[in-house]
Amino acid sequence: MWRAARGSVCLLCRSAAQPRTALLESAQPWISQRSFAVRRDATRDRPSRMVLSDRVARGPRTDSPRRPRDRPDGPWAGANQTVANVDRDRRRRPPGSTQERDRGTRDRDTRDTRERRPGASRDRDDNRFKALKMQRALTSVPYRERVNVKARISDIESFDQFKLLPAVKEGVYNEVLKGMVDVKPTPVQRLAIPALLGQRMGQQRETNHRRAAPEPKREEFLLAAETGSGKTLAYLLPIINALKVAEADDVDAKAYNVRLEAEKERRGGTPVSEWIDKFEPHPNHARPRAIVLVPTSELVDQVLAASKKISHVAKIKVRSLSSNHMPSKIQRNMYSHGGIDMVVATPHLLADMAHSDPNILSRVHHLVIDEADSLFDRSFAPETSKIVERAMPSLKQLILCSATIPRRLDNYLAAHFPNIVRIATPNLHAIPRRVQLGVIDVSKDPYRNNKLLACADAIWTIGKDASLHESADKDEIDVKRIMVFVNERETTQEVAEYLVSKGIDAIALHRDTPEHRQSEMLNSFTTTEPMRLSKAEVEANKQAALAKAGGVSKRHLPNTKVIVATDLASRGIDTLAVRHVVLYDVPHTTIDFIHRLGRAGRMGRRGRGVVLVGKDDRRDIVSEVKESMFMGQALI
Repeated sequence: MWRAARGSVCLLCRSAAQPRTALLESAQPWISQRSFAVRRDATRDRPSRMVLSDRVARGPRTDSPRRPRDRPDGPWAGANQTVANVDRDRRRRPPGSTQERDRGTRDRDTRDTRERRPGASRDRDDNRFKALKMQRALTSVPYRERVNVKARISDIESFDQFKLLPAVKEGVYNEVLKGMVDVKPTPVQRLAIPALLGQRMGQQRETNHRRAAPEPKREEFLLAAETGSGKTLAYLLPIINALKVAEADDVDAKAYNVRLEAEKERRGGTPVSEWIDKFEPHPNHARPRAIVLVPTSELVDQVLAASKKISHVAKIKVRSLSSNHMPSKIQRNMYSHGGIDMVVATPHLLADMAHSDPNILSRVHHLVIDEADSLFDRSFAPETSKIVERAMPSLKQLILCSATIPRRLDNYLAAHFPNIVRIATPNLHAIPRRVQLGVIDVSKDPYRNNKLLACADAIWTIGKDASLHESADKDEIDVKRIMVFVNERETTQEVAEYLVSKGIDAIALHRDTPEHRQSEMLNSFTTTEPMRLSKAEVEANKQAALAKAGGVSKRHLPNTKVIVATDLASRGIDTLAVRHVVLYDVPHTTIDFIHRLGRAGRMGRRGRGVVLVGKDDRRDIVSEVKESMFMGQALI
């Protein structure tokens, strides 16, 4: 029917309805090619994209409803932004729009659902910038300053370049660093020892000479260096040297020594210990001239051991005040008739003694606050501040030491000690590159989100690899010491019991553990001597482990010893024997990363850390830390 209707229209009307170009192309096919060529030539008269528009000199159109773009295009777009555009779509929407109301309804429904669901985790959007918050906790050090520090200490190669007394140098070489080959000062020692001695070295001499100024009554120093860098020796050597110099100029001490020698001759060789209590007290009786504050009793023993090695040669009296001691020993250490030169103590114990006897702090010339980021924290700050205030009138040097400088501590020092001299090493806030970091994804097979199984498997792998390298004596085996860190105190016992059930020698160390028990646990982890067990001891340990586990496990890993601990064991403990650290929980802050991984690879030794990453852990944080460690950069 359509064909019939179409055929009924005349040719004249049909041609009038069609376009002229269509008729020409149907009659002459070459017309289309010609017309295309004409159109292409006509476009040459139009301006190209490389020609400036005539609107360049004009201002922006105010009548246009289009909003200006948030950032320009290009590879560096938005590089200098100072505001984090967290939700750009939400920022563009007006407050009363339909999309905003719908989003508010969804957020309210999601929040209500999350509140109704017990034990639900926080929304991931709330933790979007958690890694950034972790990094902001630390104070940054410009890399230009790090380079300048490296150049300044490059010329110092030996302790002989320092202006130390011969007795102090002898104590370093023959006692503290005995048996070591190619003894050289560490970076923090090269920086701190000359500064504390008042010795000008290298390029620093001209700078300080131009800025000649009257010497202040009290010197304040901040020693900031990475973990395991030798900060203890960096402040002990100048202090002991200053004590010996002051002793030579002390008139009261000289007169006492003369009377003491006369009493020895009168008694005819009777041991001094039998009659010294009946003799007159020393001028330094219960009045130490140097005090070192540390947060834990383990650090008290550690600093005391290092200072005693030097004191045997330098002939100074060093005592400790620790909760591990009986009250009678504490009383005897402080109120000895022979006097006391240096005290190593915790803030709580020393503050209590100073409260009852303020005369204790009346003659302090040197005060060291080790692990300052902990001692100026909420738990220690009141006692530490009391000690500083009581010792301030007679104080000549105030020394603060820490491996991490949080912004909170930095602001506190700027407010209370504005003239403090900051000594920072080039690798501050950086984990040494000799410490390798491995990551175990617990969410994958064969663990399936079982961190306990992943932790036991990692320790078994370390033990098996160590067993391939047999000891020189075939009847003995070398024991690897491993530290496992958790975030919560309640987790330590759970992890330790599970490791024991899997045949691993593990113990839990936390705040509720008695002080003497903590020292016993860490004693074998702080020695440089290798730990070896005979086959009889291995068999005895195996039977004890089976009995402790109730005979559940038939497997036993004899060549490992594990401590499961919180951050209690990550601050300042010189765990020289530890080569492997397992992070059962991802640390909360970058500061915890530095201190926990700093237990391995101390004093130039190699180490390895293993992080267990679960489904609820932030993988981007671990990735940032691992990349920074690989590049040797600071975690800031």
